[in-house]
Amino acid sequence: MELNKGVETRGVDEEKWVYDSSVDHKGRVPLRASTGVWKATLFIIAIEFSERLSYFGVATSLIIYLTKVIHQDLKTAARNVNYWAGVTTLMPLFGGFLADAYFGRFTTVFLSSVVYLLGLILLTMSTFVPSLKACDAAVCLEPRKVHEMVFFIAIYMISIGTGGHKPSLESFGADQFDENHSEERKKKMSYFNWWNFGLCCGLLLGVTVIVYVQDRVGWGAADIILTTVMASSLAIFIIGRPFYRYHVPPGSPLTPMLQVLVAAIKKRNLPYPSDPAELHEVPKSRVNKGRLLCHTESLKFLDKAAIVEDWDCAEKQDPWTLATVTKVEEMKLILNLIPIWLATLPFGISVAQTATFFVKQGTMLDRNIGNGLEIPPASIFALSAFGMIVAVAIYEKILVPVLRRATGNERGIKILQRIGFGMLFSISTMVVSALVERKRLGVVEKDPVKGSLSMSVFWLAPQFIIIGVGDAFTLVGLQEYFYDQVPDSMRSLGIAFYLSVIGAANFISSLLITAIDHVTGRFGKSWFGKDLNSSRLDYFYWLIAGMTAANLIVYVFLARRYSYKNVQRSVVVADCCEDGFEVSMA
Repeated sequence: MELNKGVETRGVDEEKWVYDSSVDHKGRVPLRASTGVWKATLFIIAIEFSERLSYFGVATSLIIYLTKVIHQDLKTAARNVNYWAGVTTLMPLFGGFLADAYFGRFTTVFLSSVVYLLGLILLTMSTFVPSLKACDAAVCLEPRKVHEMVFFIAIYMISIGTGGHKPSLESFGADQFDENHSEERKKKMSYFNWWNFGLCCGLLLGVTVIVYVQDRVGWGAADIILTTVMASSLAIFIIGRPFYRYHVPPGSPLTPMLQVLVAAIKKRNLPYPSDPAELHEVPKSRVNKGRLLCHTESLKFLDKAAIVEDWDCAEKQDPWTLATVTKVEEMKLILNLIPIWLATLPFGISVAQTATFFVKQGTMLDRNIGNGLEIPPASIFALSAFGMIVAVAIYEKILVPVLRRATGNERGIKILQRIGFGMLFSISTMVVSALVERKRLGVVEKDPVKGSLSMSVFWLAPQFIIIGVGDAFTLVGLQEYFYDQVPDSMRSLGIAFYLSVIGAANFISSLLITAIDHVTGRFGKSWFGKDLNSSRLDYFYWLIAGMTAANLIVYVFLARRYSYKNVQRSVVVADCCEDGFEVSMA
């Protein structure tokens, strides 16, 4: 009875306090009722909303600014946009590492937001300070070099700011939910959906209101709005400080993985134990921070790092010669991510086209919607955000409850199934895009003088909406996957891995454009001319559709063989199962 009373007391205590190794803003164990969950994430989603408003206000119009103000040709502008987007989505690898290892997520978000804000201020100055302006004339035929230099410094400062802001903020928001608490764990599964809902609202305003101001009022007015909104949201983020739960950075997450590798190599000639229970692990009663992982059968050569040669000295052995099962499993998690990361790159290449060629296509079509009102080319991107918002809401409120009952899975379906389903939409997007572009080129051939201005810009609506719906499955799924399936000490890096998919895909897209331009130009007419009417984007879209379809087969093969993270969660005794959920025997 005393044992049952102790368990009951511990349970009541855990309802009051949060024992997931987090602390409150004063370094104490957080009080569950006054910290974390939605009361904290609302502040976090608010700054994400403003950051996405600023980012897409810049990103979606970037190719138009480069071609109209700086007067770059289509190929150069597309490459510059892809390079900038690539750097912006690869920088989080560095920012995520610093957040996880040294600074902590709150501090990293704050510092990177300041850099981001300085970039926006410099961008604003480049349109108002006379010596930094593109030129003094109303229509700029050749911009000053100093303007070009300041402009690129400003947008790359935004890239650096995003590098710390994006991985740290999203993982910081997810940290507000205790995974060992059943109710908070379910709320956390909804968090990524509502995070992207807020993100898309920022995107929607960025590509409508901000782009309209850029087009009708001026670039400078839009920059002032973005700077003001970012400064205000930074203040809101700081106000929420008492409500947050914080995780103290444990040091470099790469050192334990290197220790596992070294220990496994040193013991490569030792035989495997007949029972995995003989591998070294810290008793759960002695674990103060973090969670223990269950042993899995994959990548067994790493298990040798946990083989105990002398049980009497096991607790005192050098971590470079003996690792715990949890450390070994964390190393396996990172290695298992690599094939999935590679298999999602073709999807990223499809997404990369939305901010470049899709937007540029909008400039060649009739954007008049009556009464003299003309849609800015980048505003068509709003349909993508609309598609994603609707799809996320339907998935969260209708599909997840139905799928939970049907499958018994807390998420409804497995994360990799959700990602794969979204990839089908990316294939459809590129097929539809190719057909619409072929239609547009046919109209140009019939009337070269008027060109494709007889076609409404809403011919592009299907491809934007379809990619938006696909993003609701694949992009949200990738965020959840890379946060959930990395070691607990690498969660900011996990979000950075997700962003690096898009970043690497942008670089690959640029290389693909360069290679195709070289090859097709050498054996005939290049697919990429000086403008869209002299290009064959439909061929390019068909190529991407074929690549993505072929890759989907590989992805399905990898997903079916994937072994999910398996955590010991129960308080008294935990038996590990194959599906990643624990069986409590309290």
